[in-house]
Amino acid sequence: MRASERLPFKDESDPIFSLPDSAEVGEWDTLLWQGWHSFERGEQPGWMRHSILQSWQRSQQRAIDPATFAYVSPPATELAAILEHNAELILAARSIMENLLAYNPDGHINLTDAQGVTLHFCGADLTPVGSILREEVLGTNCTARCLIEQRLVYVLSGENWKLDLRKRHRQCAAAPVRDATGQLLGVLTLTATPDNFNAHTLGTVQAAAEAVGQQLMLRRLLAEQQSILETLNEGVIVCDRHGRIKTLNRYARQIFSGIDPHAGPIDVLLQPQGGSLLTMPFCNDRELQFMPDGVHPLSCLISLMPAPDGGRVLSLRENQRIRAITRRVMGVGASYTFEMIRGHAPRVLQAIQKARASSRSDSTVLLTGESGTGKELFAQAIHNASPRQQEAFIALNCGALPRDLVQSELFGYVDGAFTGSRRGGSAGKFELADGGTLFLDEIGEMPLEAQTSLLRVLQEGEVVRIGAAHPIKVNVRIIAATHCNLLDAVEKGAFRRDLYYRLNVISLEIPPLRERQEDIPGLVNTFIQALCTRLKRIAPQLSAEAMSCLQAWHWPGNVRELENLVERMVNLCEGLEIDRHDLPEEMVLRNAPVASELSSLQENERQHVMQVVREQKGNLRQSAQLLGISRTALYNKLNQWQVDVAGLRRG
Repeated sequence: MRASERLPFKDESDPIFSLPDSAEVGEWDTLLWQGWHSFERGEQPGWMRHSILQSWQRSQQRAIDPATFAYVSPPATELAAILEHNAELILAARSIMENLLAYNPDGHINLTDAQGVTLHFCGADLTPVGSILREEVLGTNCTARCLIEQRLVYVLSGENWKLDLRKRHRQCAAAPVRDATGQLLGVLTLTATPDNFNAHTLGTVQAAAEAVGQQLMLRRLLAEQQSILETLNEGVIVCDRHGRIKTLNRYARQIFSGIDPHAGPIDVLLQPQGGSLLTMPFCNDRELQFMPDGVHPLSCLISLMPAPDGGRVLSLRENQRIRAITRRVMGVGASYTFEMIRGHAPRVLQAIQKARASSRSDSTVLLTGESGTGKELFAQAIHNASPRQQEAFIALNCGALPRDLVQSELFGYVDGAFTGSRRGGSAGKFELADGGTLFLDEIGEMPLEAQTSLLRVLQEGEVVRIGAAHPIKVNVRIIAATHCNLLDAVEKGAFRRDLYYRLNVISLEIPPLRERQEDIPGLVNTFIQALCTRLKRIAPQLSAEAMSCLQAWHWPGNVRELENLVERMVNLCEGLEIDRHDLPEEMVLRNAPVASELSSLQENERQHVMQVVREQKGNLRQSAQLLGISRTALYNKLNQWQVDVAGLRRG
C-alpha cells in the first residue's frame, strides 16, 4: 500500500482525522516533501489537504519566496500603539498561556491580534513580539490559517510555506480568541515537538483560547462593575466573612480618607458605634456612627446586605451630604438682602447699620420687635451678607409647633425613639442647617425643656437626637426673634436666664411702622409695583387724602398689615387712583390727630396712664397691675395713642 493511501491527511473537521505518532513522523515528513515537489512541478498531489494546497497557491500567487525567511514587524510607534490597544487581551491571556506551556515544556505559545501581529509569547524564543504572521507576509503557517478560516486548525512542519519553518520540525495548532459577541480578537498558537503533539493537543489549545475569551469577558465585566461602583454617589465596601475588605469604591475612600483596607478587619478600621458590621442584622437606611480615627464621629445612613461568599456589602452615605441634598430639594435659603429693605427713617437706618455689622461675625443675634415688622427679613439679610451665604438658611417658628414636637423638630430623633417616629429616624433643623444659619422665630414660645437642649447646643456646638446615645457636632449660627419681652419671661420663670444671655449677644430692635411714618409712601409704592407686575396690570396711584389716612393709622399689624391692605386696595380698585373711599372705614375716621378727637375725660385717662407707665419706666406688667387692668388692655391703649414704649424703657 502506498504511503499516500496509508497515511490519513484529514482536515480538522473530519471526525476520524489523526496525527502522526513518534514512529510515523518520518514517513509523514517524506510524504509532505513529495507533495511539495509535486506542487512545484505544477501538479496537485491528491494526498495533500485541500486547505493547505489552497494556501500554497495563494502564497505562490503573491510571489512569496519560500527560500528566504525573516520576520517583518510594524514600525516601533505603530507596534507600541497596537500593544497598548491590546493590553487587556494580553493580561487576560498571559497566565493561561503559561499554564498551557506546562504541558509542552519544550514548546512555544504565541498570541496575535486579529491582524496577525504577535502580541506576546512564552516558551521557546521562536516568534518575536511584533512579528506579522499573516499569510500575505509569511505564506502558509498555522496562525495565518486560523486568521483566514477562524476556527481550530493545525499545520504540520512540512505544510509551512517557508522552508526554514519546515526545518524546525515543529507541529502547530491554533485557535481563535473571541469576545462575547463572537467577534475575532486574536489567535492563540501552540508550537510543539512531534512527540508532544497529538489530537488532544488541539483540544487543549481550543480550551485555552476559549478560556482567554472568557477571562477577557470576566475582566471587562469586573471593570464595568468597578466603573459603576466608582460613579455611584454612595460609598460601597465589600468584605469577606472574616471582615477583610475586598472592594472599596471612590466615595467610600473619600468618606474614610486615610484608611488602609489591608490594615485589618472592617470593624477595626471603621469603628462602628452600634455593634459589629459582621453580626449586625441586614438593614436598609439605618443611621450609624463610625469613629475611624477614634476621635471624630462620622454619622452615616447605611444599608447592609449579604455577599455571595458569606461576606457583607455595606453601602453608606454621609448624613451631612444627605442633609445638603435635602436642603436643595426643600429649597431652603434666604432671598432677602439689605438692599431690599425699604426705609429711610433714622431708626430703620440705624437697625440696618447694626445688622450689617452683625453679619460679619458668627455671634448669636436676638431680633426684637412687634409682629409684622420684618424680623425674618432682617434675619435673611444678615445671612446673605455673612460668610455663610452659600449655605442653608432654615427658619423655624417655635410658636407654631405643638410643645411635644419642638425638640424633635429642632434636634431630630433616632429610629424607634417614640411611638409614631419615622422609620430610620429623622434629622432635626440643627443638622439640616449645619454650616449655615438657623432662624428661631418666636423664641419666647419655646418650652423650657427645649430651652435646656438649645442651651447645650449653643455652649457645646453639638446636638443629641431624641433617643440617641452620642452627640453630633454641628456648626450653626443662631438668629432668634421675639415680639415679647424676654426679660419679663425670665422674671416669671417662663424663660431661662442663662439662655437669654446666650441669645442676647447682639440685640437688634426693629422699629414698628407707626414710628417710621415717613417710610409709608415708599413702602406703598413698592408693594403696588410688585403686585401689579405680578398681575400684569397698570399700577394705580394713591391720592393725597388716601396717603394721609395711611400715615395717620397706628398700624398694629405693622408692615405685614400695610402689605395686605395694599393688595386689597389694588384688587378692588376699578380705576387708576386709590382714594379715601377705597380704604377701610376705621382708617378714614382716624385721619385727624388722636389728641384732637379725645374728650377731656379721655385726655385725663391718657395722662394718668402715661404717668404710671413713666413712673414704672415702661414696665407694662407692673403698670397694668397698678392701673387695675390687663396687660393686653394697656398694650392696646398705648398702641392707640401711638406711644413709644421702647423709648420709655430707654428713658
